[in-house]
Amino acid sequence: MGLAERRVATEFEKTEYPPLKQQIDAAAGFPVDIEVRWETLTKDGNDKYVKSWKTCWPKIYFLPIVEAFKEICADDMGKAALKDALKKIVVQDTKTSYSSSWASFTSGTLTLDYMFTNANDVKTRADILRDTLMKAL
Repeated sequence: MGLAERRVATEFEKTEYPPLKQQIDAAAGFPVDIEVRWETLTKDGNDKYVKSWKTCWPKIYFLPIVEAFKEICADDMGKAALKDALKKIVVQDTKTSYSSSWASFTSGTLTLDYMFTNANDVKTRADILRDTLMKAL
């Protein structure tokens, strides 16, 4: 990760990420442990995307979590199920393609792995995430 990438990631982590994290915690009803692997979101060679990261990362990774959690936690049963099962969320971009398998849930860890593309397709990612979790809960 070069200097430009580090600057954008650090600025996002300091200014944009905290309100998103608050939205996720509010939707879940408890503080959620989230590990964002920034170095994968800012892969070398993606210089042409640096300026759009700030607007696209929320749509690709964080807003789908909020939307899925709102649906799952619409009642006390959903809130309790999520709180009992979810131990951690890992956000990363390690794939060389994007697919409907962007969300996986294993041993309490929800892994969200999506290539930097199709940022505006928030609802589809939220639905896939919701369905993945609902099957596991």
